Amino acid sequence: MTVRVERTFTFDAPAEQVWEFIADPAKRAEAISVVESYEITGKDGREAVWQVSLPIPGIGATVAVETEDVERDPPEYVEFVGKSKALRVTGRHTIDSDGETTTLRNEFVVDGRLPGVERFFKKNFEAELDNLEAALREELGLKP
Repeated sequence: MTVRVERTFTFDAPAEQVWEFIADPAKRAEAISVVESYEITGKDGREAVWQVSLPIPGIGATVAVETEDVERDPPEYVEFVGKSKALRVTGRHTIDSDGETTTLRNEFVVDGRLPGVERFFKKNFEAELDNLEAALREELGLKP
């Protein structure tokens, strides 16, 4: 089973500021509550290893998810892929702006490789997207 979720955020901020946040693998990792820690790898800063806490029987405390930004089109689009023994995740972030307001469309697809992974993400994805939006609003100096 595959879990898909999509949500759009709108900000009174320039596209470049939204891009600076969403194109930064460290800032994306810090916004997700199940990411216990992360390490930026690779010379270009487009790769990271996330230590993800999945409270699912048989998986253990954390799973290392190797992520990589596989496509970038500044300041409009970034796509990353994360792979581990437990899951594969793809995240796509698309930015549209009229010069005054900026819309960020987020799409995530998780394919679980172990039982319970999809159920966990289906139950928790909305809260994680709330975290992402709150972190971005804080970064932009906007009220929630």
